[in-house]
Amino acid sequence: MKTYISVLGLLSLASTALALWPIPRNMSESDKVSLAPTHITTGSSSQGCPSLQKLVLRYGDLISGELFTPPDLYLNGTVQSIDGSVSYLEVNIRNVSDFIIDLDTDESYELDIPVSGKAQLNANTYYGALRGLETYSQLLTNDGHGRRVIRNTPIKISDSPYFPHRGILFDTARNYYSVDAIKHTIDAMSYNKLNVLHWHIVDSQSWPVESKLHPQLADNGAYSPQDRYSYSDVKDIIQYAKDRGVRVIPEFDMPGHTYIIGKSFPDIMSCLNVQPKWSEFAAEPPSGQLDITNPKALSLAKDIIKEYSALFPDSHFHVGGDEVNMNCWEKSNTMQDYLAAHSGATVNHVLKQFYQGIHDTIIASGKVGFCWEETIFHQNFTVPKGTAVQSWIDSDSVRKTVMAGYNAIASPYEYYYLDCGHGGWLSDVVGNSWCDPYKSWSKVYSYNPLANITNPEHQKRVLGGEVALWAEQSDEHVMDSYLWPRSSAHAEILWSGPIDPKTNKQRAPIDAITRLHAQRYRMLGRGIRGAPLQPLWCAQNPGNCSA
Repeated sequence: MKTYISVLGLLSLASTALALWPIPRNMSESDKVSLAPTHITTGSSSQGCPSLQKLVLRYGDLISGELFTPPDLYLNGTVQSIDGSVSYLEVNIRNVSDFIIDLDTDESYELDIPVSGKAQLNANTYYGALRGLETYSQLLTNDGHGRRVIRNTPIKISDSPYFPHRGILFDTARNYYSVDAIKHTIDAMSYNKLNVLHWHIVDSQSWPVESKLHPQLADNGAYSPQDRYSYSDVKDIIQYAKDRGVRVIPEFDMPGHTYIIGKSFPDIMSCLNVQPKWSEFAAEPPSGQLDITNPKALSLAKDIIKEYSALFPDSHFHVGGDEVNMNCWEKSNTMQDYLAAHSGATVNHVLKQFYQGIHDTIIASGKVGFCWEETIFHQNFTVPKGTAVQSWIDSDSVRKTVMAGYNAIASPYEYYYLDCGHGGWLSDVVGNSWCDPYKSWSKVYSYNPLANITNPEHQKRVLGGEVALWAEQSDEHVMDSYLWPRSSAHAEILWSGPIDPKTNKQRAPIDAITRLHAQRYRMLGRGIRGAPLQPLWCAQNPGNCSA
């Protein structure tokens, strides 16, 4: 048996088996070629698990429908003699009743593929089996004669994620995404072992989700009657995601980014759609923030948390808290009246009271809070213990967040904002946007969430990360090329870890490019229209397109 060291070797045998993405944490392989079965079954102890049966059928259909050839073998691979035949894959899970998906979910698995005989996939939970089946599906390739084979058998894999939170932020407020488009993205996430869809579902521009407590929010706030999500839609998406090992965490950003609420409740708003000088009152048009001096504004915010924390079952609930504009409140008559009536009070003091009401409601709803880093650094509000803080402003934000005692989700815009690089979107702006340039896959891959964090206790507070697809210049017609395969690069760092255990150095793009080419072409075959990384010639000739 030999252990994988580098993907740069040009031997066709090695390159195919090592086209796995993300690369397993532990894997050994040899040099045989085995005929691969499409038949997958469950072991006797797991046959009473309907969800696992559905999963096995789904992957059986996927495998039966694809005969994948990695690009580096399409021209260069030689037809190998067959050394054996794997009869079928047996899947076993130890806990057939554990379907909770959260930070503590066990996604580990063990995969044992012999030269001949029965292959076995063992996991503690459904979600471990799901990850193992994805790995198994990636091992099956075309041998050049239209036969489905597994190269480099026997293979043993023992795998588990490095970070528990591995996500994509998806913005459906700036532009609407259909239910099918969201499900399509969830499929792609599952192919890359990503497990969190951070659904930025509302923002200043639209409120596309049904509300039963305040139906006017969607009635007045959706772009059209068709551009909205019913309760049934949301539940459908959540279940679809859960079946594919993806948590759905909603974000209802407050008190900023809330102009759209003013379409229904103008009396509880400040600086509502100021024109033409909106930039003095908001990060982008239209301006509008909840009037934090008005008890009705806090009451509505609490209703939003109560209603949607019941609709979305995830343990975490994101309440935003980013990019509030203090000038919006400082110039409002209601704030001036409040400060005059409360000696010694400041705008920041009033904002902290609003945050306190928000986070108290999260706790009362049985949820764990989730917010942007401005809440703790710009307003100096002490969020409750256990709150996840999304760090985005610079690459040092994660370190500062964990040093302050909070759990961090890494989303540094310099590396992880995938909407950047398309120029400014305002009508009168010629040139770059604030977050240009475009973040290449290698830029994404080069980010280490643990950079400059040496204390083990602080490292434990880095829960993972999220790439972000903000929707000012994206919609479902371009989403695949914006997300993939750059999100795949993100996925490997968070699943496999930022440090290569073989070299004890940070993972390098040059060691990943051949496998990422294969993953991109594999996803194309599965209907995910990811952007090309290089000319096809480079994919077919590994190692020849380096500087």
